Amino acid sequence: MKSDRLLSIMLLLQTRGQLPASELADRLEVSVRTIMRDVEALSAAGVPVYTVRGPQGGIALLPGFRTDVTGLTADEARALFVLLSGPAHADLGLAPALGSALRKVMAALPAPYRPDADLASRRVLIDPVRWRGTPGPEHPATGLAVFQQAVFADRRLRLRYRRGHDNREQGYTLDPYGLVNKAGVWYVVADHDGEPKLFRIDRAVSAAVLDQPVRRRDGLELAEVWDTLRRRIDDIPAPVAVTVRVRDEILAKFLRIHQPDLDGAPVEPEHEPGWTRVELRFRALPAAEALLAFGPDAEVLAPDDLRRTLARKAAETAVLYTSRA
Repeated sequence: MKSDRLLSIMLLLQTRGQLPASELADRLEVSVRTIMRDVEALSAAGVPVYTVRGPQGGIALLPGFRTDVTGLTADEARALFVLLSGPAHADLGLAPALGSALRKVMAALPAPYRPDADLASRRVLIDPVRWRGTPGPEHPATGLAVFQQAVFADRRLRLRYRRGHDNREQGYTLDPYGLVNKAGVWYVVADHDGEPKLFRIDRAVSAAVLDQPVRRRDGLELAEVWDTLRRRIDDIPAPVAVTVRVRDEILAKFLRIHQPDLDGAPVEPEHEPGWTRVELRFRALPAAEALLAFGPDAEVLAPDDLRRTLARKAAETAVLYTSRA
């Protein structure tokens, strides 16, 4: 802990310049006395740190002093490369800058950390954009550690899986490429019998790492296989058009939650003040039933089948809550 704190003090002084001992103590959640002992330890180790007395005083490094030490632990380095993965930077036009930054960080890492950091960048992706009409996790992905072990050890995975379309259990032997977090839902991307597949980890009944090396197709990495699978889902048309009127007070929240379901048409104010009309598209009618979560703040205007379904569910919910009153 002390070595991490000493590195933190150096990095803070490098980036912020002179700082009062009290501010360093607050930032690092220690006492001022501890900070002063740390400054003495840095000085004894040859770091040109000094104190300035008086109301405008503080602690500073000699001008021009820089350290190449990043201060990152192995886990911190691995986390950094995971969080910087995914398509968001490309969408912002920052992919070249990201690649350059990662190369610089990789060069600055201690040599023993570099293989793990590189592996993390190729085995884990974070994609924050929710799929159209896809619910969140069914339950926490408590077995994630087993999948991590298979992915990072390059071992095959035996999976007992509950299929989404019919809820039946089936066994699979997988050759995993890596893990993807898609808007909070964890998936394992793997080959099954040489074909790329996507499995939601929260639907896994059981998983075990096999003592067999993984058999991935040559020349393929997680990012490429994930892009292929993602496009298969994203390119499926959403044929169910739904018209909703939403109270203006919750419009911003509504649009944020249902951003993937917007059909591209502009939102328009309703004739009745305080309401806005929104056009949505869903892949299937049951996916649109999530609109009931907004209660009286969002009214489905069309289609009629969905209106009737939501009316029935709302009535059943009302009976449930009034039957014990």
